[in-house]
Amino acid sequence: MNSDKIKLYGTLTIGVIAAVLEFIFHLPSYAQLIISVLGLILALIMFIDMVKVLKSGNFGIDLLAITAIVATIVLGQYWAGWIVLLMLTGGDSLEEYAANKAKSELKSLLDNTPSQAHIVVNDKIKDIDIDDVAIGDTLLIRPKEQVPVDGVVVEGQSEVDESSLTGESVPVNVNQGKHVMSGSINGENPFKIKAEKVAADSEYQAILKLVKESETHPAHFVRLADRYAVPFTLIAYIIAGLAWYFSKDPVRIAQVLVVASPCPLILAAPIAFVSGMSRTSRNGIIIKSGTALEKLNSAKTIAFDKTGTITKGQLVVDEFKAVNNFDEKEVMSYAASIEQNSSHVMAEAIVNFTKEHQLSLQDATNLKEVTAEGIVGTIDGKVIKVGQGEFVTDQSVDSVKGSGVYISIDGQYAGVYSLLDQIRPESKSTIQKLKDFGIKNILMISGDKKEATEMVASEVGITKAYPSSLPADKVKIIKNLDKEYHPTIMVGDGINDAPALALADVGIAMGYKGANAASESADAVILQDDLSKVSTVVKIAHDTMKVAREAVLIGIFICVALMIVAAFGLIPTVIGALLQEVVDTVAILYALRARSDRL
Repeated sequence: MNSDKIKLYGTLTIGVIAAVLEFIFHLPSYAQLIISVLGLILALIMFIDMVKVLKSGNFGIDLLAITAIVATIVLGQYWAGWIVLLMLTGGDSLEEYAANKAKSELKSLLDNTPSQAHIVVNDKIKDIDIDDVAIGDTLLIRPKEQVPVDGVVVEGQSEVDESSLTGESVPVNVNQGKHVMSGSINGENPFKIKAEKVAADSEYQAILKLVKESETHPAHFVRLADRYAVPFTLIAYIIAGLAWYFSKDPVRIAQVLVVASPCPLILAAPIAFVSGMSRTSRNGIIIKSGTALEKLNSAKTIAFDKTGTITKGQLVVDEFKAVNNFDEKEVMSYAASIEQNSSHVMAEAIVNFTKEHQLSLQDATNLKEVTAEGIVGTIDGKVIKVGQGEFVTDQSVDSVKGSGVYISIDGQYAGVYSLLDQIRPESKSTIQKLKDFGIKNILMISGDKKEATEMVASEVGITKAYPSSLPADKVKIIKNLDKEYHPTIMVGDGINDAPALALADVGIAMGYKGANAASESADAVILQDDLSKVSTVVKIAHDTMKVAREAVLIGIFICVALMIVAAFGLIPTVIGALLQEVVDTVAILYALRARSDRL
């Protein structure tokens, strides 16, 4: 049992004993004594904690609570004092309950960690510890079981639920050759996978690591009430002093201060922040710290990597043309026949393009691939070269808007492919939403050439593009931004983005492909292949900050109104203490609104 619950149960026990002494045995002095002793002990504990806060350079708002307890006890309003104690100890327990409720989505990840795997050896199945799984092991995934490590399906087919990883509720079909992520839940059919990663390096463990990091980095904003502590405390003391001065009744001090107790202010902001982080998790986004939510809310600049972020990272043929009177279909067939033997990403796009045109592929001989240059082979006695212009021919070649792949037949320039990276369909709307949130300085920093970078930037509505940028250049661009453009957000997906993600005030990694240096360096990780989640997390940050401020201000305004009424003697101390419970409930319930997607 934690200390908050001990304090709460102790307060309740003392209250019951005091009630029995006063109302059954008619011994009010004994009831007053035990409540006063309890109150002064707890007030002393709070005072010691407050001194620690002051030493750290922060002004806490707990001074009001201490004053309220001491004033009610000294002035003989011991039952009001007990209610204030109950409110304070109960408020701490309520905060813990609300925080646990808000973090339920994050906890579901931790609670469902797989611990065993079914390894298949010589057609026999054996249960082993998940940490003993080695790369290349064949594992059986039974119906309704969790995939223990990242792997590729080698036998069978089924549907898997990836909602705990990506937030996507629609089951994903898997069959031979498909990759599956650890943490996915199998459907009705068993299947086998070959382990591609050990447990510690698998997707699920990477997400768990991010979740644990998010739980150990609370927002600096969680004591938002402290920003209002000095004026609120002064207002409470001034109203209490004036009430005493004009009425000549010292009890008015207690009546004012019991309704000025700061519980709703202390509780509202942290509950709102934990609720906001819970909401991001439910939307397929892991936020490592509450501080990141603060900075996302006030961001002035957002910079995007291009490939794999604004675009899908999948090259497709945008245009093909044959030249020098070569037959178009013949050139396409020759090029794809050669490229089917290459592992280069451009080769796959060319082969797929040719298959879409229903052209047949032929076997090639004398194949030789030259790194970063191209590939050469012989078909029908003709030497076919595919790759960079200077590699395939000595003749001049055409320039294209995308990445050029050139073809020559027996040294004669025969044709060219223009390959472009596909822009994500949600990119343009995401950029517009970010502008609507007040982020006007939107950049795209890419290692790609100028023409391709500027074309993509123009298409999605980004006005500032930085082409041909190496990782060091990305860092320099972020570092050299003027102060007026901070806080900054960097969004990327690859290891080349990691330094910039770490340098930016908030780094957001497109981490759906698995754990990598980008997600390790980032403050937030998007678990789905969906760029619109960037605008979603910014919206959640705005909503969370708005709810946190409103919850605190609602608590302040209600307390000030009650103080003014109490100053005229219209609220007895016991009733005032009970009203404070209502204020607590209102502030906490309002703060929990940050969990809702309907804001």
